Amino acid sequence: MAVGKIFSYPNNWRVKRVQAVAALAGESVEEVNIEMAETKKPAFLAKFPLGTVPAFEGADGVFITETAAIAEHVARVTGGKLIPSDAKQAAEVSQWINIADQELATPHAAICGMIAGYIAYAKPVQTSLLNKLTQRLQTLDRVLSTRTFIVGDRMTLADIALGSVLFSLTTGNGHIDAAARAKIPNVVRYLETIVKSPKLASIFGEVKYVETAPQYQAPKKEGKADKPKADKPKADAAAAPKKEKAAKKPAADDDDDEPVVPAEPKAKNPLDELPKSSFVMDEWKRKYSNEDTLTGALPWFYENFDPEGYSVWRVDFKYNDELTQVFMSANLIGGFFARLEASRKYAMGSMGVFGKAGDSLISGAFVVRGKDAIPVLSVAPDWESYNITPLDITTEEGKKFFNGAMSWELEIDGKPWADGKIFK
Repeated sequence: MAVGKIFSYPNNWRVKRVQAVAALAGESVEEVNIEMAETKKPAFLAKFPLGTVPAFEGADGVFITETAAIAEHVARVTGGKLIPSDAKQAAEVSQWINIADQELATPHAAICGMIAGYIAYAKPVQTSLLNKLTQRLQTLDRVLSTRTFIVGDRMTLADIALGSVLFSLTTGNGHIDAAARAKIPNVVRYLETIVKSPKLASIFGEVKYVETAPQYQAPKKEGKADKPKADKPKADAAAAPKKEKAAKKPAADDDDDEPVVPAEPKAKNPLDELPKSSFVMDEWKRKYSNEDTLTGALPWFYENFDPEGYSVWRVDFKYNDELTQVFMSANLIGGFFARLEASRKYAMGSMGVFGKAGDSLISGAFVVRGKDAIPVLSVAPDWESYNITPLDITTEEGKKFFNGAMSWELEIDGKPWADGKIFK
């Protein structure tokens, strides 16, 4: 009997990760492929409130989302041999799982999103993400130069996490192609050790490496239709040769008027293809700028907000223990906002620094086009430094947070609002 069911779209490498954990214990996890529309239905949300996949329903009655949590649960209920009993090694396993998910999978997912077109394409952002990914893989290659497994002398949950992520990076639509793999031989050797091990070969299947990384293809500019030539009046016949001569340009002029390489057409943002919304972002920004926040702007917002066309999100900085001076933290927010420029027409946000020097945190709220914040906020290379979670403004708690963030009267964990920035 399977230890549970895992719901996802077909061919999700994250599902393989969970199935691999079960397979090593001689167990199995039933894969249930669903349409993404199912994740928004009440029956699904009753079990998995965030509406994300993979989503796991255990035979023991547990409901879990987030791949790392699912994999750990399956490892524990099937015997826990993939999790070291030694506290030090267990911590190292957790460390490498986080590295796999945050430092490798996250930037790669953003790159794939831009190439596929569901995240706004920006060449500098793609280059930055790919450089970061390459650096992390080179570091991993150095670490693996003296190791068979990443922690200790036997396979652990960290190896399954890294192996599955590396599998996604190097196969299918992955961006670590032949040229990139040639520079990380230890990583390639390690990947094959994991995915080709006897109990896992059937899970991952044949390893078909990508030879050339997918490239962004800008939408082709539609050519102008040739205008039909109208018959000229007979009276103009004599003047025609002179007119034709005047219209012709010397060959030397052609070099000035036409670029040697045609300009690449500007990519159309997928957000522009969303159904028209009754909520007008520019009007909301004007109300916020010109009227009292609590008595004018926010009442207008709640009266006009369209939850089908827009969504509200809470944004929290992940590394608050690294914050020092309040003004420096405010500058950090400013830098984040500056890198969001490409999404200015699709978003409005308010973020603040809470507390005092040496004891502060960064948090705030965003209103974005569509029902997913990632396509809007991921244009900033540092977006992954923030936890981005849905903010339900239909609840008293969610509305209180949103109102406080917009009015700069919010307090978090006893820390008052010290400084802030507005993105609009």
